[in-house]
Amino acid sequence: MAREESARTGTARKAMFDKIWDRHVIVARDQGPSLIYIDRDIIHEGSFHAFADMKRRGLTVRKPRQMFGTPDHYVPTSGRSIGDAATPEIARMISQFDKNMQWGGIRNFGLRDPRQGIVHVVGPEQGITLPGLTIVCSDSHTSTHGALGAIAFGIGQSENAHVMATQTLWQARPRTMRITIDGTLAKGVHSKDVILAIIGKIGAGGAGGHAIEYAGQAIRAMSIEQRLTICNMSIEAAARCGMVAPDDTTFEYLHGRPFAPSEADWDDAVAYWRTLPSEADAVFDSEVELDGGAIEPMVTWGTSPQDTLPITGFVPDPAAQTDAAHREMVAAALRYMGLEPGTALADVPIDRVFIGSCTNSRLEDLRAAAAVLKGRKAVVPAMVVPGSTGVKLAAEAEGIDRIFRDAGFEWRESGCSMCAAMNGDFVKPQERCASTSNRNFVGRQGPGARTHLMSPAMAAAAAVTGRLTDVRRMMS
Repeated sequence: MAREESARTGTARKAMFDKIWDRHVIVARDQGPSLIYIDRDIIHEGSFHAFADMKRRGLTVRKPRQMFGTPDHYVPTSGRSIGDAATPEIARMISQFDKNMQWGGIRNFGLRDPRQGIVHVVGPEQGITLPGLTIVCSDSHTSTHGALGAIAFGIGQSENAHVMATQTLWQARPRTMRITIDGTLAKGVHSKDVILAIIGKIGAGGAGGHAIEYAGQAIRAMSIEQRLTICNMSIEAAARCGMVAPDDTTFEYLHGRPFAPSEADWDDAVAYWRTLPSEADAVFDSEVELDGGAIEPMVTWGTSPQDTLPITGFVPDPAAQTDAAHREMVAAALRYMGLEPGTALADVPIDRVFIGSCTNSRLEDLRAAAAVLKGRKAVVPAMVVPGSTGVKLAAEAEGIDRIFRDAGFEWRESGCSMCAAMNGDFVKPQERCASTSNRNFVGRQGPGARTHLMSPAMAAAAAVTGRLTDVRRMMS
């Protein structure tokens, strides 16, 4: 109630989300959704339904210069030719995407473009994602872009068509939640461990109907790439979006990027961005606090990101659960995962490793994994898929690709790959995969696939030991 009163009166109690939202409202309603202006729509090859709808209705793209496209979900990672696609149908989809981009006059970072990559890697990397913007994409992990101080959320294809045609969208205003992580992260603990710890604490539905702002000493100390990982998995706690207030770290990251403000406009842009952080007395609908110093390397054991424990933990026993519904959920998850209650997580063997996805495929992620792998060999099949062609080229310039190859990893082209498992890359039935992706749902990485989520460093440790492993034991 206090936050609603603040929003109505315009007093200086606004959270960052409220400041950005209010600036974008075109038609406000006391009940139901409001019409808001959308600054950026980032489009991937799954958008063919939206384009078909627009063409059927005789609509055109209203502001193509505010749209950006790149194929990612279905693209092959074994090569850069459409002929490398997993099936003829997928090849036609990628080809149709190029035609749709041309029809709409939209910038297209196509399969052979050096700017191609996963939408949520390319946006920040190219400076398309900026503080204070509203950003949409037809993918649930659009929350990633909030790491730079933007309101970013996933939409469906009918909404995508609406945005392309009108540059607006009807949206219900979410409530706000602040999650504060204070303290200093221990060695071997990464941003993926932090977000898994958060989801483990509040649950897969814990942020339902909320926009999360991440704050605190541990968040402020993170690089932008680490913050992107945090915001990426906000949706796994059912949040509408996740955000981090822009600061000097943000400005240094954005300066000079292709679609960031030019030098002539830079100072004015930064001056505006500095007004965005929440006021000191801002009121949130919900507050959550965690001690960053107490977080350990995390790993999931079940079929939801909330099924997570420190690597030093043990597979839970359904019989120990007091709630009957939760007891059955744990039992069902263990049946699917092929795990026995009481097993030490560090004793669980794995069959393969995947390092990639919009969660953990950036240059810093690859560096972290390579630091563990250097001089070691993988004992299980392993694959690394950079999040963009730009990341791939930068990693190769540093020699990171050679470390992965020497360790026995496949070094692939950029794309969603095994995270989405709709492009020819998948985990076989009953195989257990140590993965840096964002979801361990039933069948997410392939029918019957068993997924354990973890950080890139933890995935690298698993590759060289053949089991879930505490990476801290492998660090000098």
